[in-house]
Amino acid sequence: MRTPSVAIIGGGASGTLVAIHLLRLARTPIDVTLIDRHGRHALGQAYATTDPRHLLNTRADRMSALEDDPGHFVRWARATGLAVDGSDYLPRALYGRYLRETLAAAEDPPSRSVHRVTGTVVGLDRDDTVVRLADGRRVEADAVVLALGNRAPAPVPGLVTHPRHVADPWAAGALAGIRDGAPVLVLGTGLTMVDVALTLTRAHPDTVVHAMSRHALLPRTHPARPATPVEVPVPEGPLRVADLLRATRRALRANGADWHDVVDGLRPHAQAFWTRLPTAERRLFLRRVARYWEIHRHRIPPASAAAVAGLRASGRLRLLRGSLLSAAPAADRLRVRADVDGAVTEFDVGWLVNATGPAPDVTADPFLAGLVAAGTVRPDSLRFGLDTDGQGALLDATGQPSDRMFTLGPLLRGSLYETTAVPEIRAQAAALAPLLLRAVRRPEGATGRTAGATLERPAGR
Repeated sequence: MRTPSVAIIGGGASGTLVAIHLLRLARTPIDVTLIDRHGRHALGQAYATTDPRHLLNTRADRMSALEDDPGHFVRWARATGLAVDGSDYLPRALYGRYLRETLAAAEDPPSRSVHRVTGTVVGLDRDDTVVRLADGRRVEADAVVLALGNRAPAPVPGLVTHPRHVADPWAAGALAGIRDGAPVLVLGTGLTMVDVALTLTRAHPDTVVHAMSRHALLPRTHPARPATPVEVPVPEGPLRVADLLRATRRALRANGADWHDVVDGLRPHAQAFWTRLPTAERRLFLRRVARYWEIHRHRIPPASAAAVAGLRASGRLRLLRGSLLSAAPAADRLRVRADVDGAVTEFDVGWLVNATGPAPDVTADPFLAGLVAAGTVRPDSLRFGLDTDGQGALLDATGQPSDRMFTLGPLLRGSLYETTAVPEIRAQAAALAPLLLRAVRRPEGATGRTAGATLERPAGR
């Protein structure tokens, strides 16, 4: 008797949420294989941190892993002995533990099991249902989900490879060596920079962080009281960026300029608005508006904001408006040349950390580049992610939807834009689960296999 099987490539929050919803929905046996490159199953980048000052940027009452049970995370946290209010911003490490325990609770071996595999996926074979790993192992399944999460930052042009250059601050142990008190230049002033600054200044009392970006804008702060979303009337039909800006300004005037309420009123409709923007207007938004939207939409908790304010007041976090021109070795440091406030300047730093955010081109990932080159999938119009049929089924080079390959989360950013936070990914995971069950319940023998998900090594290994 064949057990239907699903292989999920990516073991972070996106992949874990899919696995949880799939296991909870299944009423008959199913095998799930969760593949994570670094062995951080259910943690991924965001929730593998061990720094207690890294907090969730969303209130606890919005962070349930279960789409049909909004209070699940808060109840779980209280059951661990924490006196938690729904408006609290809890440590991200705690949320990683929650995801792991929720995934384990969704299992019911042997009928509904998760096989946790550590390895780097390099390709797909046999009608795209055999997952090849770099070490030669293969995972066979009836359906595949690409849940790769955020990509590493794009390499900075002209930046040398150097032991004191951290190319990806979310790589395991990437910041562990920065404990000598030498000055640090962080490229980027967004959410990742905040995390990096909090970690590095805690590691050594003399560390000073210089954070540089084109606009030197920091994420805004969540209000002390939860925002009350207000309606933002937007014209029907095709949209322009100018239409959205005009509607937002009107809502701000009508709401007494309380932007928190206006932004939170826009958020539930952001995906729908994005899909109504022509590609040219999306590009305009990215050039002119995106950074301002991001700092108001993706806010930090009051405690994090207070810590950042303290660092700035003490001179341990300094913002630079500009761009990096070059970096070269100079003894045990790096000599940096940058355009700061319109003037070219040079200075030495002990470390350089790239916190510019995910690489914008989907083919920066070698695995995805191979799928695109083979015509198995195609990029979206902005090349931020992959093209789908609107329900998560991946489109091939000819535009045909796959009946066995799906995606969710950050890989949908070009199509939906707002698709990197748990509330959006959770909803996508819940919607994808029944589609996956239908995909794997094909007639007996349709795939030519007689077992569920299998992990094989080639001969000689």
